[in-house]
Amino acid sequence: YDDTKVSYEELLDTFWRTVDPTDAGGQFCDRGHAYSTAIYYRNESERKLAVATKKKAADDLKTELATPIVAASFWTDSEGYHQNYYKKNPVRYGYYRTACGRNARVKSLWGKMAYPRVNH
Repeated sequence: YDDTKVSYEELLDTFWRTVDPTDAGGQFCDRGHAYSTAIYYRNESERKLAVATKKKAADDLKTELATPIVAASFWTDSEGYHQNYYKKNPVRYGYYRTACGRNARVKSLWGKMAYPRVNH
């Protein structure tokens, strides 16, 4: 993430409310480890924020969350066609969000708290 554009805390707040953090098997119709959620931190300050926001999210949902919090180690960018996919392929992305059940599941979990600061 670019911390000149968004704080780590804002990123976490948005992250929790745009995924299903209760699902350990992937996300929506995308299944398997590669599609599971995780929070990565680079330092102790980020770790503490991640833990605090996870606790708040679990309290908000009144359930335990499957999303682990782990130290960042290395990073590889996704393939070029995945970069800004929602901008490059708005029709396909919109179809995925509806057909895969993403929008419905996130809204059923989070209600009015779903999708903060996201214009999708």
